[in-house]
Amino acid sequence: MTHPIIESFQGGLIVSCQALEGEPFYGSEYMARFAISAEMGHAVGIRANTPSDIRAIKRVTKLPVIGLWKREYAGYDVYITPTLEEVEGVIAAGADIVAMDATSRDRPDGMPLKTVVEKAKQAYPEVLLMADVSTVEEGVAAEKLGFDLISTTLSGYTPYSPQSKEPDFQLIAKLSRSVSLPVLGEGRIHSPEQAVRCLLEGAYSVVIGGAITRPDTITRKYTEAMAHFVHG
Repeated sequence: MTHPIIESFQGGLIVSCQALEGEPFYGSEYMARFAISAEMGHAVGIRANTPSDIRAIKRVTKLPVIGLWKREYAGYDVYITPTLEEVEGVIAAGADIVAMDATSRDRPDGMPLKTVVEKAKQAYPEVLLMADVSTVEEGVAAEKLGFDLISTTLSGYTPYSPQSKEPDFQLIAKLSRSVSLPVLGEGRIHSPEQAVRCLLEGAYSVVIGGAITRPDTITRKYTEAMAHFVHG
């Protein structure tokens, strides 16, 4: 039986409300306001980074929150909820789903991903786990490890996955046919048309961040297009 939260995602839009230090909207208060706006626009869920942002967003919206914690460790490329410590921090903040890097790369604490999943499931059986992957093989492996959902988040962010400015429609299509878990289309989705295509390719739902929550990026799309027209 499908979990009610997962069912609520079907065919819907999840808005990733994240900002990095130094960006104009960096701060939990701003992320909470973006989450409110997303709910007003009929989003079905929020993706949020850091315990602080997760707590702030949970206070102002009833939407399910996919939580993660971006943390860099010297010598390691894995940074999305990279160790069990971050998993526990995201859960303590109130996230309904924990998103973590499920690529084949080494993890900072040396703990196999299989062990991280097992420990999280044993200690927090009510929390859902989402695998952020970059290839079909990683998605298939994630299903076997016990994840509840899969997202194409990391396509283009590993050296062995396709490098493109466009969404990885091929990964969405192949992965949705290769696993029985819901596959969320995420990464470089810049328009409603691309979001719809993700669904056509088999995505269970779609996650969009910068195209909605980064005004500077959105503004730049217009200014660059207009400058190209004016200056050739």
